[in-house]
Amino acid sequence: MIRPWVLGSVCAMLMAHGAAAQGDDDAARDDFVTANLIAIFYHELGHALVDLLALPVLGQEEDAADVMSVIMIDWLFEEDTAQSIAMDSAFGFLEDPENSQEVAYWDVHGPDEQRFYNHICLFYGANPETRAQMAEDMGLPPERSDGCPDEFALAADSWGVIFDQLEAETNPVPILFDASRSSPKDPTVAVIRDEVAQVNQIFKLPAALTVTVESCDEANAFYIPEEATIVMCSEFAPHLADLFDLHWKE
Repeated sequence: MIRPWVLGSVCAMLMAHGAAAQGDDDAARDDFVTANLIAIFYHELGHALVDLLALPVLGQEEDAADVMSVIMIDWLFEEDTAQSIAMDSAFGFLEDPENSQEVAYWDVHGPDEQRFYNHICLFYGANPETRAQMAEDMGLPPERSDGCPDEFALAADSWGVIFDQLEAETNPVPILFDASRSSPKDPTVAVIRDEVAQVNQIFKLPAALTVTVESCDEANAFYIPEEATIVMCSEFAPHLADLFDLHWKE
């Protein structure tokens, strides 16, 4: 059972974030969708690196992929953009804001609220002086925030070793982006094409990896080890738009 103070804190944060968003609902919705697509892509890229590089994972792989996503957001984007992406993608974990569904404690992913706070903690811990107000606005309690810089340092050291390997000139293979099975009007295409291009400027891989946008008949994204392919489902963007409306509906 989720403790009542957690639910109250989450509800208050949603209301505060929504008030700022109401000035331009369409733009805020687009930003929310884009931020979550970016975070999801880097989460799946984490799974791909674990597979392609045969990385040891001491714990849940889903947690490791969540950590990778935060590190990439912190690393690749200017501060204002990074904060916006981190905040919007944190809310993306809260797919049941009214808490009407039973928590799937058996799932390979952690509970939504825990992933929310882990996400904010790591991002805050990367730059605590600049992000202190953001952490407060997002309801990160001092009992957790005091240790977040150490949490990020450990995560950055762990993934940093991997990034150093990928930056080596001995890795010849860029990530391939394939949009042939999607509509050119799919907003996911432009977002993920840009992220793949950005990653390819920073590092290459020792083996082929393809990223596709295609219909999956579900709002999802996943990595297929047998095909070394990250699939970003075209149904995810409209799902995220609906989630934005669910969070900040009148």
